[in-house]
Amino acid sequence: MLNAEIATRRADVVSRGVGVTTQVYADRAENAEIWDVEGRRYIDFAAGIAVVNTGHRHPKVIQAVKDQLDRFTHTCHQVVPYENYVRLAERLNDLVPGDFKKKTIFVTTGAEAVENAVKIARAATNRSAVIAFTGGFHGRTFMGMALTGKVVPYKTGFGAMMADVFHAPSPVEMHGTSIEDSLSILDKLFKADVDPNRVAAFIVEPVQGEGGFYEVPRAFMQKLRELADKYGILLIADEVQTGFSRTGKNFAMEHFDVAADITTMAKGLGGGFPIAAVTGRAEVMDAPAPGGLGGTYGGNPVSVAAGNAVLDVIHDEDLNGRAVLLGKRLKQRLQSLRDVVPQIVDVRGPGFMNAVEFNVPNSTTPNPEFANTVRQKALDKGLILLTCGVYGNVIRFLAPITIQDSVFEEALDILEKAIRETAREA
Repeated sequence: MLNAEIATRRADVVSRGVGVTTQVYADRAENAEIWDVEGRRYIDFAAGIAVVNTGHRHPKVIQAVKDQLDRFTHTCHQVVPYENYVRLAERLNDLVPGDFKKKTIFVTTGAEAVENAVKIARAATNRSAVIAFTGGFHGRTFMGMALTGKVVPYKTGFGAMMADVFHAPSPVEMHGTSIEDSLSILDKLFKADVDPNRVAAFIVEPVQGEGGFYEVPRAFMQKLRELADKYGILLIADEVQTGFSRTGKNFAMEHFDVAADITTMAKGLGGGFPIAAVTGRAEVMDAPAPGGLGGTYGGNPVSVAAGNAVLDVIHDEDLNGRAVLLGKRLKQRLQSLRDVVPQIVDVRGPGFMNAVEFNVPNSTTPNPEFANTVRQKALDKGLILLTCGVYGNVIRFLAPITIQDSVFEEALDILEKAIRETAREA
């Protein structure tokens, strides 16, 4: 079977709205490596978009899933509940930042977690407005699209967005928006468009994912917390991509000395199995009436078993420490290229949530062509990369945190060659 043959079949039967980054069709995977249907090996620096932080098919995750499969696969927690759901909720309540009593619900996707966070915030505050930030990504459902601060491709052609959603600019100094600029526009928003006493929540990614891996400045996050407290607004941290050791902490909000009222998570929690969660202040989480939250597949017992195993792996293998170490090595390699690759304008990111941004040399003009060429050259050499950013000029790095040292060094060598070749040809 050939990749090209499957690609032809796919084009005939799958909606074009489901885009793909590569035409590599997976046959099997192990830790940080994928083999396609033609037998070619790739090093995976995407991890299913930050899903398999613990690597493809981690033995502890696979064993936990097998054990659960031998017991039962589905009852619907709202009909016949089960203990491992309760145990995972207890563990997340302990891990999520915030020195207050918490409660948790489980759903299936990150977008669903975001939708439920907004529902909970509205129920708890009796307010309807939500403020999000430019460049943020919160999902492809209608509320997720409305919250997302990027039109193409997420909102194009889908009509009117959900009401009572407002956007303020994210403070990104290198793109000309300071903390003061963002706060000033937020103040104008309160004066011109929405009474702060009608706002249920701020929602923010501590490090923007699709938006370009820009970390929220600490001072801005602290100011958001102050504004939230001043006006009775809830602060929602969207940790769907930043959670579970990706930034060198269990959750990225631990870098800010600020606790969110509600935290959304998914991706890395399941180690490859679909699960998402919302954790927040107990009194806030209890605001919806019984039956107001939930879903048939929410907290599926197989995915919950995987989630408990993921938390074991994070603790037992010190993935937080590992993420910091790998991120330092990656950023050092990228920084070493700046003198010979003038297109590199920034290397950034906490822990192992790292990115490199490319501009046209000696300018502030984003260079998406350069980023995409690097991505394609790396793929040709056996390394899977992802681009991101409002301008598409950022390469983000999301390799499994469990990647072997030898495979990691091999990947860095491929990456360096791809960047150097692209710079020589530019």
